[in-house]
Amino acid sequence: MYPEELIKPMREELTNHGFSSLHSAAAVDNAIQSKGTTLVMVNSVCGCAAGTARPGTIASLQFEKKPDHLTTVFAGVDKESTQKAREHMIPFPPSSPAVALFKDGELVHMLERHHIEGRSAQMIAENLMSAYQEFC
Repeated sequence: MYPEELIKPMREELTNHGFSSLHSAAAVDNAIQSKGTTLVMVNSVCGCAAGTARPGTIASLQFEKKPDHLTTVFAGVDKESTQKAREHMIPFPPSSPAVALFKDGELVHMLERHHIEGRSAQMIAENLMSAYQEFC
């Protein structure tokens, strides 16, 4: 577990942009099963989360087409909700950071850590915006 004072600014970077922070398995199930599209950002303390994943995910939301619901779980902190989110992301292995897009409860797009590392925030935003165009 990471101390709250360490992760608070990382969590707030997303919640200040409209993301709901999910802290229980039931909250994850409810969010993902919501009608429409739900984005789940698996937040992390690692450098690629700060450098590209969070900024890229936030930048992807600047246009009209975007997910109906924005949610986040925090790997290494919100263990129950992160585990439940990852169950919904199968067949992809656990990854943090990661970004998943669900439509009517079905996983339709996934960015794993290896899609994030070494890529710019703009590249991540463009990848997600392309998914929004197709599924939102």
